[in-house]
Amino acid sequence: MIECICSKCYLIFSSSSLVELKTRLPTNTKVLQGTMSTWQVPLCSLILREYYGEVVSKVGTYLAKKGLTPLRVIAQETSLKLDQVKKSLCTLIQQNIVAFEMNKRGFTEYCADVTRILHRLRFPRYMYSVKTLYGDAAELIIEELLHNGQMTMGRVVDKVTERLNEAMLDNQSVSPSLVKDKFAKLVYTHFIQRCPALVSSTEEATPSMPILAINEEDRFLLPTVEEAEDSSSRKRKRVIEDSSPTQAKRQKISREEKHDSDVHCSIYWCVNFDRFHQYLRDQGLISAVMNKIDKKASEVLRTMLRLSEVRTDFKAAVSAHMSTNEIFQALPKELSLKRQTLEQYLKLLTDDSTDFVSKTGDSGGGMYSINLHRAVKNLCKAHIESVVQERFGSKCFRIFRLLLLKGHLEQKQIEEFAMIPAKEAKEMVYRMFEEHFITLTEVPKTPDHAPSRTYYLFSVNINQVSRMLLEKCFKAMTNLMNRRDHESRENRRLLEKQQRVEAIAASLEQSGADPAQKEEVEQMITPPERAQVAKVKHMTNKMEQSEIQLDETMFIIQTYLQSTHVHDVKLK
Repeated sequence: MIECICSKCYLIFSSSSLVELKTRLPTNTKVLQGTMSTWQVPLCSLILREYYGEVVSKVGTYLAKKGLTPLRVIAQETSLKLDQVKKSLCTLIQQNIVAFEMNKRGFTEYCADVTRILHRLRFPRYMYSVKTLYGDAAELIIEELLHNGQMTMGRVVDKVTERLNEAMLDNQSVSPSLVKDKFAKLVYTHFIQRCPALVSSTEEATPSMPILAINEEDRFLLPTVEEAEDSSSRKRKRVIEDSSPTQAKRQKISREEKHDSDVHCSIYWCVNFDRFHQYLRDQGLISAVMNKIDKKASEVLRTMLRLSEVRTDFKAAVSAHMSTNEIFQALPKELSLKRQTLEQYLKLLTDDSTDFVSKTGDSGGGMYSINLHRAVKNLCKAHIESVVQERFGSKCFRIFRLLLLKGHLEQKQIEEFAMIPAKEAKEMVYRMFEEHFITLTEVPKTPDHAPSRTYYLFSVNINQVSRMLLEKCFKAMTNLMNRRDHESRENRRLLEKQQRVEAIAASLEQSGADPAQKEEVEQMITPPERAQVAKVKHMTNKMEQSEIQLDETMFIIQTYLQSTHVHDVKLK
């Protein structure tokens, strides 16, 4: 029996349970949909319910479990009306969660991408990252695209400009050109990409299913004049073909023409999650170097990552090569780092045990590259070691580090190298073995596999431990979301009452009402109720913070497993 690893959830499946799904996602990837993780589907169900409601959650969860399914089968199995299923699928397709394809019998089948559902956990981090890099306008652009899934550039600019002007004081205003510049900058740095466009002139296109495609070279290009002219000619042709439109149709066409007068009207844009994950991964590497060496070393690494970020694919094992001259010229001026000091820092990064940076040549003062796969592996190891130390204690942590360093060791060797008494060492080793943090390999001296003539070697399988921890993270995240939802439902009446009181008090304050009247409204909530509201909010905030921290761990483990999978495929 052949075993394979799913490229989406990184679990091991037997060949008999694998089904190849030829889904045509925006990135034109192939998904292997096997037996789902035990906690992945419940987590996806909770996320979809929180973002899009009960009906959409039911459809999305069913597709995540079953894979490619026709429309009528979805309606039958979920016990929903056909119209409800259609609207749910429209929502999920708009959000880039569901893909579709034509099967051999001519039916359109739908499939949900579990990874894209889990990306919703990271939405706050995406927006915070963009705000840190490019400011409030860029944050609102990303927020609109995340909320709506796909939008034209004109609509995004209009909505963001309107929101910024509403927040402005003293009759100040923001021009749409400023928002357009921010949008263009996000496209240039690959945080935003084009969505696949409708292919109209092809023999494969059928009326029952549209064909969407995109040229890889056009993903990060703003529209040209030719595209604008082509878009306007299509609009004119559509208006001419409607020889006698009704009044309602005339109004609709008029609104469309007014809105689509922008040159970007026919091109839809969405968030490039890979680019955000690349940025978050880079921030993790920078933070690791800062903690291990110092801030200046982290700034050198930040400069190297910035030089290679657009030139290097997110899944690449090694970054693009860069010279010392390039790095020196790109360093921030306020850092005031001399050329000789830079070379010392580069040597320090190259010689460090983490092996983040490698020297690849001597031209241009020295050529360097970043070992992205090795760096992510070290980050993942650090997270696993932290879990071992918190769960089992410092002595177990010592044994775990020893096995990582030495590879395979016998029980007696572990006792000697770790300098722990035999009885205590055995208990610790078997405890970690029981929890699947270490593995046991039998090496027989003779073909009969007799225990007295067999070596028993303990080791750490990082991939196996990573998948096990990822499963525990899914379970913990599901429990956190369930608990947060339970607390909100249990105290919904009280929370709604507080919101109503706060809204009335705010309106009284704006209208210049008497302070005694405002105080009387605030007293509608009794002191015990106020204490209960404060307690619920405190608990909810703690759980939300825990979700964010848990997602950071999930991100590191998923990035490592994805990098390992790509690295192994290239080696084969």
